[in-house]
This record gives sequence, structure tokens and C-alpha cells, in this order.
Amino acid sequence: MSKIPYELAYIKAFVFDVDGVLSPSVVPTTDDGRPQRMANVKDGFALKQAVNCGYEIAIISGADTEAVAHRMAIIGIKDVFLAVGDKLSVLREWMQAKGLRPEEVAFAGDDVPDIECMRYVGLSVAPADADAEVCELAVFVSTRNGGYGVARELIQETMLAQGKWPASAKAYGI
Repeated sequence: MSKIPYELAYIKAFVFDVDGVLSPSVVPTTDDGRPQRMANVKDGFALKQAVNCGYEIAIISGADTEAVAHRMAIIGIKDVFLAVGDKLSVLREWMQAKGLRPEEVAFAGDDVPDIECMRYVGLSVAPADADAEVCELAVFVSTRNGGYGVARELIQETMLAQGKWPASAKAYGI
């Protein structure tokens, strides 16, 4: 039985914010003040498994950085929306283009700009260290802090529930 209180059989798509979800909330900056984001390899593995199994995946972030777009391209995620002010509009357009209903989508966010999206989808997920208001409205609060396996936990639980999580070391050869 999954620790996520949602009918995971419905999930066909995952949407993630970046800062505070796929990367920690605290990030080092370069000399010119630009943030440098960390990438969690276990999140990357899970994202790649989801791509390989045909799940739709999108990144919707207010951040504007080529590094995020490049990392997602390496994993195989094509739907990357950066420097987004109105995340809900982007989410709705993306879902419509993919033919997805709200109950088929999991959205992971950590702060106020993510709230409308989290209310719109069926499965809203917050990192353990997310804003208190976000944690209150989330269907599932991850056991992980942002940047430390939130995507892995969500994707692995979903794929296990659907019988799609890799069962052998051969999955690492991708």
C-alpha cells in the first residue's frame, strides 16, 4: 500500500517546480549573483524512468536558467517552461495539449506561486520543508525536503502502485 493517500492508478503525468522542489531552497550564487542549482541524481533516475515509461512530465518554474533546461533535456524532458509568472495558465495549456484531466496529474510545488496549480490538479505534493500554507493544502507532504528526493519519492510510489517501477539493476543502463 502506498504512503500517498491518492488513487495512484489515475496518474499519467508529473509536473514539478524547480527551486525548493527539484533543488534545495538555499542555493549558492556565482560572483554575478546568479543562483546555481543542485541536481539530485536519484530524482534524475526516477524522472528518466518515468520518461521511459511514457509518463508526461513538465517543469514549470519562475526561474530562468539554461542549466535547468539543459539538465531536463539530458533526462529527456521536453516540456520545460521557465521564467513563468502565471503557472496555472501554462499548466492548463499544457494539460489541454496533452489531453490530460486534473485527476491524472501530480503537481509538486513548495511556495505561494504554486498554490493555484496545486489546487487545480488531482494530486498536489509538497516537500517536507515547503511553506506552511502549501503543506496544508497538499494531498501528500513528502518525507523529503526540496532537492533531496521529492521527485524520486513521488515517481517511485506512483510507478510501484502501477507495477512499472524497475525491478532490476538493468534499469541503470540508460
